[in-house]
Amino acid sequence: MAPLDRRFASATALARRAPIRVTAIEREFGTRYTAQTIRKLRRRYPARRFVWLMGADNLAQFHRWRDWRALARAVPIAVIARPGYDADALASPAMAWLGRYRRSAASFRNRAAWSAPALVILRFDPDPRSATALRRADPDWASHVSAKAQRDRLTLRPIEPTL
Repeated sequence: MAPLDRRFASATALARRAPIRVTAIEREFGTRYTAQTIRKLRRRYPARRFVWLMGADNLAQFHRWRDWRALARAVPIAVIARPGYDADALASPAMAWLGRYRRSAASFRNRAAWSAPALVILRFDPDPRSATALRRADPDWASHVSAKAQRDRLTLRPIEPTL
C-alpha cells in the first residue's frame, strides 16, 4: 500500500469537485473494521449526517464484513455501479437484506432526510479500469503524487509527508 500522505493527496485531488471530505481519521481512531469506524465517527460528530460510499464490488461481498448489518443500520449506503460487478452485487445476500430499504437515485439529493438503513445505487459512466489494474500499470504511482504538507480537513491534524 502506498504511504498515507500520497493516498491522502490522491484522494483529495480526485474529490476536489465533489461534496466529499477526505480524512485519515481511522489513523487516529485505531479502528480496523468499518463498523467500528462509523460508530466512533457518529459519537465524535453527533450532529453530522454520514453516507457510506462503496463500489458494487464491495456490495457483492458486503455480507462477509464484520457487523455489516450494524453498519447498514447506522448510516445510509450509496453504491457506485462498477462494470462487471453489478450482477453479483444485486444477487448478493446483503442486497437481499438491503433491497427493502432501496431508494431511488433521484432521492439522493434529499439524503439528509434519510434514516438508516437506506440504500441507493448510483449509476454513471465510471472508469472501467480497476484500481488493481491501475496500480499494476504504474507500480510507482505514489512517487508521482506531491508530498507537500497537508492537513486533514476533518480532524485538522497534519498529514506528515513520507520521505
